[in-house]
Formats: sequence, structure tokens, C-alpha cells
Amino acid sequence: MENTAPVVFVVDDDEAICRSLALLIEDIGLRAETFTSAQHFLSAYDPAQPGCLVLDVRMSGMSGLELQSRLNELGLQIPTIIMTGHGDVPMAVEAMKAGALDFVEKPFRDQVMLDSVQKAIARDRRTREREKQHKDFRSRLELLTQREQQIMDLLIAGKANKVIAFELGISQKTVDFHRSNVLGKLGVSSVVDLVRLAHRAHCS
Repeated sequence: MENTAPVVFVVDDDEAICRSLALLIEDIGLRAETFTSAQHFLSAYDPAQPGCLVLDVRMSGMSGLELQSRLNELGLQIPTIIMTGHGDVPMAVEAMKAGALDFVEKPFRDQVMLDSVQKAIARDRRTREREKQHKDFRSRLELLTQREQQIMDLLIAGKANKVIAFELGISQKTVDFHRSNVLGKLGVSSVVDLVRLAHRAHCS
């Protein structure tokens, strides 16, 4: 069974920072896992695990930016908070351009980090919920017959039932029958809901 409780992954080659961040995060009831190298995190990370990444930008071996680049190459879109030292703000800006959600400058106030973590976890939750909806929509599409798929496409294009009937050379009653099947199989109650669902699936 997939674990739905989020985990905050902390990657920093300073063990003291890893320990203090883990204590801070666990103090508000979240799980934390720490890694002292980007390579270690990359080999252990399971994309099915909800959560976020708190990542030091400057580390020995693979840097935070290099890890972020590697995650992007692999299509792994975990919300990432970049930690920076005073001289690393340009690197943090580069990380933001590469998709990092936020950056926090060391030394940071606890609440600043916790606010960023909560924002990142909320982002991950929304992303996973959209992906679940899209996956469910795609699986339901497979239940449609070829004719139902055809009628669904015309409904989404805004065609009225009688126009669909004329274009396909079938009766309006037949269109009504297939339309009802399409809505039922896709789990929506109206064509408006169908259009909204299809739009979200194709635009996200």
C-alpha cells in the first residue's frame, strides 16, 4: 500500500544541519529523512512517496543544482526548497529558474523554513491529486466505444445533439443514448463537467 503521509527530504552535506532540520520538521508532526549527499538521495528516492525536498545548493560531489538538473532530466517534479549561504543567492536564482519552489538563506528563522515546507507539501498534494484525476479520466476513456468516443469529441467541441446527429447520419435519439453512456462511464453529470474534466486533463 502506498504511503500517503508526506516526507520532507533534507539533503545537506552538513550533518548538524540535517539533524537540526529533522528535529524542527518532526516537531510539527511531519516525517523527515536526511541525506548527506545528493547521490545518496537520488539512489534512495521513490517518486511514489509524497513530500518535498529541502536541498543545499552548495555541496561536495553532486551540487544541489546538479541534483535538481538530474531530477528534471528524470521527469521527477518534487517541490524543492533551496538552502543557500550568503554568497549563493545567484545560484539560488538559477535554481528557481530551473523550477525550485522557494529558496531560504542561511541562517534562517525556523518559521520561514516551516512556512516554505508547508507550501511545498501543499503544492505536491495538489499535483498528485491532479495526476490521480487525469489517470482516472484516461482509464475511464478506455471504457468508451469508438462511437461514444466520437460523440464525446463532438460534445467537447460544443456541438449540439441535433448537429451531431446530422454530421454522423444517425438519429438524435441515438445521440442522446450515447451521450448518456459517455457521461455515465466518465462519472460526470453534465456536458459542462465533461468539458471541464477534459480541459484539465489536456492542459495540465
